[in-house]
Amino acid sequence: MPAPHVAGGYEITVRRGQFWVPGERVRTEYGTVQRAPLFVQWEAPPGEAHPVPLVLVHGGGGQGTDWTGTPDGRPGWATRFVEAGFAVYVVDRCGHGRSPYHPDVVGPMGAPFPYEAARALFLPDEVNDAQTQWTYGPEHLDQLLCPMGPLPADLAESQRLDADRLGRLLDIVGEAVLVTHSAGGPIGWLTADARPEKVVAITAIEPMGPAFAQFPGLGALTWGLTSTEITYDPPAGDPSEVTGRRIPALAGKPVAVVTGGASAFAAFAPQIVEFLAGAGARVRHLHLPDFGITGNGHGLIFEANSDETVKPVVDWILATIR
Repeated sequence: MPAPHVAGGYEITVRRGQFWVPGERVRTEYGTVQRAPLFVQWEAPPGEAHPVPLVLVHGGGGQGTDWTGTPDGRPGWATRFVEAGFAVYVVDRCGHGRSPYHPDVVGPMGAPFPYEAARALFLPDEVNDAQTQWTYGPEHLDQLLCPMGPLPADLAESQRLDADRLGRLLDIVGEAVLVTHSAGGPIGWLTADARPEKVVAITAIEPMGPAFAQFPGLGALTWGLTSTEITYDPPAGDPSEVTGRRIPALAGKPVAVVTGGASAFAAFAPQIVEFLAGAGARVRHLHLPDFGITGNGHGLIFEANSDETVKPVVDWILATIR
């Protein structure tokens, strides 16, 4: 196998950079520190890009590298989006990756992400025969786990922080399409709530759900599809009042829910679609087998056929923004 620097596989662009969305300044016994900044890496085609950029929001204990590469070293979806003509902004959610975490400032950490949980989520034994696009060996499972860290123990506060920073990111970059994965899904709904005029559309890849689900050891989607409060109309003073109410920020908003054919998330995706439709979104379920793309599990953004799984998403976004 050739060394990574000679393997090739994607076009090198000349327009890329990075910055942070700062967190709040807080006083501690150590002095004044910053709480939960958000790291942003961006890349754009060498020439003119589509007028609406994409903001890529990773899931669970991952980081922005979920979008930039695959466990076997191929280019990730971020590169394929750039090749399709989009400018992309890839974030490390608060407390993940290059967004620093100190529990004295951000809050207590949840449990570390173990191999057993990774296998249960990304390659469960019960769908081994159907999940034909997980062709990786043990060394690739190591690569999958290396960037995964703990989530903040307070899931609602974690989502609130992420949505606040992403809203301020949109204040900088302007209108954008949000592309979320897994536990990044709630961040998409909350960011739209914070900046409805800046979110053109949302593509939710294997989003966390269904509505009001409980996740032992992690938290609950108390407010429907989010753990922290989101705006309903008429206003909901309590989570028990949410059902049947609209979310003004999602009214008429184009939303795609994308699922893999061998993923357990596909089973409850119709419930997510129904909830979003009831909230007012213009939602569509993009189930990959309907596009002739089979064998994918929850990690469809970095499985062996990731160059194929991205294509229906690119097509949907292009059709939406035109």
